[in-house]
Amino acid sequence: MCATVTDTARDRDRREESTLRERVLANPEPALRWGAVAFVLVAVEFGALAGGLLLLLDATVIGVTALIEVVVGALSQSAGEAVYAVQQSASGFLDGLRAAAGNVPTLLSRETIPNQGYQTGPSGSWEGTFLGLQPAVAWAIRLVLVYLYAAVASYWVYRGWLVFRDHYRQVDWTPRDDVVDRLRDHRWGQFGIVVVLVFVTMALFAPALGPTTVEQNIESPYSNEIQYYDAESGSVATIYAGDANFNSKSKGQGEQNVGPMTYDDYGRFHPFGTLTNGRDLFTFSVAGARVSMMVGALAIVLASLIAIVASMMSAYYKGLVDLVTILVADGITSIPGLLLLLMVGMAFQGHWLVNVLNGGFLYALTFGIILFPSLWRSVRGPALQVSEEEWIDAAKSFGQRPRTTMRKHMLPYVVPYLLVYGSMTVGGVIISMAALSFIGSGLGINPPTPAWGRAIDMGRNYVSTQSWHIAFIPGMLIVVLVTGLNAFGDGIRDAIDPESEGGGEEEAQAGGAAG
Repeated sequence: MCATVTDTARDRDRREESTLRERVLANPEPALRWGAVAFVLVAVEFGALAGGLLLLLDATVIGVTALIEVVVGALSQSAGEAVYAVQQSASGFLDGLRAAAGNVPTLLSRETIPNQGYQTGPSGSWEGTFLGLQPAVAWAIRLVLVYLYAAVASYWVYRGWLVFRDHYRQVDWTPRDDVVDRLRDHRWGQFGIVVVLVFVTMALFAPALGPTTVEQNIESPYSNEIQYYDAESGSVATIYAGDANFNSKSKGQGEQNVGPMTYDDYGRFHPFGTLTNGRDLFTFSVAGARVSMMVGALAIVLASLIAIVASMMSAYYKGLVDLVTILVADGITSIPGLLLLLMVGMAFQGHWLVNVLNGGFLYALTFGIILFPSLWRSVRGPALQVSEEEWIDAAKSFGQRPRTTMRKHMLPYVVPYLLVYGSMTVGGVIISMAALSFIGSGLGINPPTPAWGRAIDMGRNYVSTQSWHIAFIPGMLIVVLVTGLNAFGDGIRDAIDPESEGGGEEEAQAGGAAG
């Protein structure tokens, strides 16, 4: 009895029935079976996966240290310079690791399945391509294998959740089980999941998916040479990629066009055709997907973190905390978002911060601040609702710390709603980034880094010509991605609240009957 009397809230928080590690050690076979396959999936593409993670880590380190440098530098110039030096050292170290990861051979790399080569004669065999196949066939094989790998990896992640649920979870049932079951029967939501996975794969494996590379074809075309069969001389010749691009432009004038699924005069295959400057549009598009989705993900994560903390704090403490949060959110909302983006883009021109993610990180921070009020309002209601439940009052009377109550009892209830509204909001970020790159004049992603909006701008004068593909294909990519994100959000919403499914249609029918 004495132990019960003297037991503190901290002691009760630390006490758990068993840890996940203990449950796995008690029944290791399911975890080992799943882990063995997961290890193989990671190992065969370790270089690509590690490179992507290191890129995100590098951007995060630079962003965090940048904010510290701005604050500290305002107080002491020497302290700001010290922070900047630490940032450069950390970023250089991560860049070295990323370069090392890029040199790790992977199963689906361009080196393993190359598609760039040259033909030995007018109807001769191909040299330098995978198994001597035509570049289009070799590229298609790599494309199919990459997406097959992504499908298997995605399924295995889901399979890992099933293993955890069936063998290691402390409870037999949670509300998430019903959410997953309903989502498995939601066709519109499944369409959204497939679209999101397609574009996430496109972003993660952009270097492997393109028929050429951004560095060779876009950033440094005059530092790279290609070989091709010269019909005039009847022999294999060498030319800079930049010169080949110059002679492969798509401008909708006579023969000056390289359309989708065609070769140029230098034996290079272009699945989406070429741009007005002769660069490969498919390579440009998949690299643009990486930039757009990275900016959208960073922005929505930042906005979600702020929104989730603000919603739970205001719902738990109410009163003055809620009032201050409302005033801050209203103050941010009163500033037109587009105007703020334009002001940030102009004000930071020439600042070193615009070099982080080629300008994308600065806009991600700005979007995070702009989107926070709307996301906070979306989850404030559910947070207030759960804060009034009996178990929250019981936790308070039991002496549980507020932070623990928010994390254990409020956060699981609020996060699904945040996932719904966040998935529907990130599409707006992608459209806005495309609009900024379309406007140009120093806004959006820094050239020559690929951006969908810049491609649309380049091709807007050729929509009615045979070079229609320049603006149409990137525009369709944006439409499909945003539609998929909205479908994903709809599916999650209907899975969380089945009564909302079809509600809009029923209300419309009721309204028509009433009329």
